[in-house]
Amino acid sequence: MTSKVLSDDVIRAHLQRDLPRWSHVKGALERTYKTNGWKGTLMAVNAIGHLAEAAWHHPDLHVTYPAVTVRLNTHDAGGITLKDVELAIAIEKLIMWQPTSLGGALEGTPQEPPYAYISYKD
Repeated sequence: MTSKVLSDDVIRAHLQRDLPRWSHVKGALERTYKTNGWKGTLMAVNAIGHLAEAAWHHPDLHVTYPAVTVRLNTHDAGGITLKDVELAIAIEKLIMWQPTSLGGALEGTPQEPPYAYISYKD
């Protein structure tokens, strides 16, 4: 089933409302997650891989020691569709989730270099 390609105006609205850290770059939704090294990069890639496989919609990933860049578009539709927007939202929520923001018992990963793995500052 081919999905409908979204207009630039609709994409812009989704970016402003749902994905402010993402960009519209050369026909794809794109976001780079900075990590504190290879361990964090691999953890992020595996988390993204789980979501993509569960959704049966697979991003292009550029994996380096201190970062992973995610690019989403729907190849068979020839552009960005709601599939891309929905997967980007799921990825953003998972990768940027911090238990300390919930005010519960979970402490979250210490941000000291030996422990930190995702940069939440970007």
